[in-house]
Amino acid sequence: MTILIVDDLPQNIRLLEAVLTPRGYDVATASSGAEALDRVAAGGIGLVLLDVLMPEMDGYEVCRRLRADEGTSFLPVVMVTASGEQEKLAAIEAGADDLIAKPFDQSELLARVRSLLRIKEYHDTIEAQAAELKAFNEQLERRVQQQVDELERLGRLRRFLSPQLAELVVSSGDDSFLESHRREITVVFTDLRGFTAFAETVEPEDVMHVLGEYHAAMGDLIHRFEGTLERFTGDGLMVFFNDPIPLPDAPDRAVRMAVAMRGRVSQLAEEWHRRGFDLQVGLGLAQGHATLGRIGFEGRSDYAAIGSVTNLAARLCDQAGPGQILISQRVYAATEHLLVAEPVGELSLRGFSRPTRAYDVKGLDAARVRA
Repeated sequence: MTILIVDDLPQNIRLLEAVLTPRGYDVATASSGAEALDRVAAGGIGLVLLDVLMPEMDGYEVCRRLRADEGTSFLPVVMVTASGEQEKLAAIEAGADDLIAKPFDQSELLARVRSLLRIKEYHDTIEAQAAELKAFNEQLERRVQQQVDELERLGRLRRFLSPQLAELVVSSGDDSFLESHRREITVVFTDLRGFTAFAETVEPEDVMHVLGEYHAAMGDLIHRFEGTLERFTGDGLMVFFNDPIPLPDAPDRAVRMAVAMRGRVSQLAEEWHRRGFDLQVGLGLAQGHATLGRIGFEGRSDYAAIGSVTNLAARLCDQAGPGQILISQRVYAATEHLLVAEPVGELSLRGFSRPTRAYDVKGLDAARVRA
């Protein structure tokens, strides 16, 4: 660190230089208060030896200005002054760290300089550590905020994507495939038969408990078969396959999931029946092209499929009786290798001008499923 000697008398400067330079100290000089402030502002000064009596700006004013500046408020300042109590008091009030009386003792001067420079080194170390800690905390805050944002994003994505896919989107940072596009999908609609009458006659707590069991069972199967959940609507839900991740066996997965859902709800229905609740599930499946993508507004968005295929699956679900799975002609054609189904003829469905051929899924062909 460099020691700045400030004095308007050249002989005083030379005297201090003669004491400090041989001891290995770097020395800078200034002959006025204004020059001293400029030199300190340039940086690199570790301690100031400051004469009190100087023209235009005395040492007290220089010291006060150094203390008023946040960047130099802790810079060690030693006043070099005549031995007088009044001057000592003024130097302390101005913010000086120490005083050297003229004429000075070399050993005393060097001892005070070493002590203050050591304190300055400690202070600089603490300042550096504080800056590092601040930078670390800011980095930590950014990381925490990033993780919070990722968790929030993951939570939003998990509303309609499987956990594996949601985590893939978050880790990769790429969700471009969630933008609007067109693709062929297989859609599954489910609905609890008897739910309206049930909800009208039992306590709300019972309704919520039944829905909780139903949703938990359906959610487990949706994730297992890697379907995309578009929405829950009370006792109904809509799931589709082959988007946003392409699945070459989308119709197979949809049919297998539908059969598994029917079996799982049948198990739940036995317990519900013991509690006096008469509920069963009906399902409808259709295959076709739809426009898919993220819809919504700032702070809330969903991933949706729009097209006649979703309406067809919903209408087939409406027509399905308790425990029945109705599938469209295209779903049957794509999956007849693995299921046992019976035609139910052509159905007149609301919203469709022509009758729709449908099939009732009895189950999976055990031999073909094993194969």
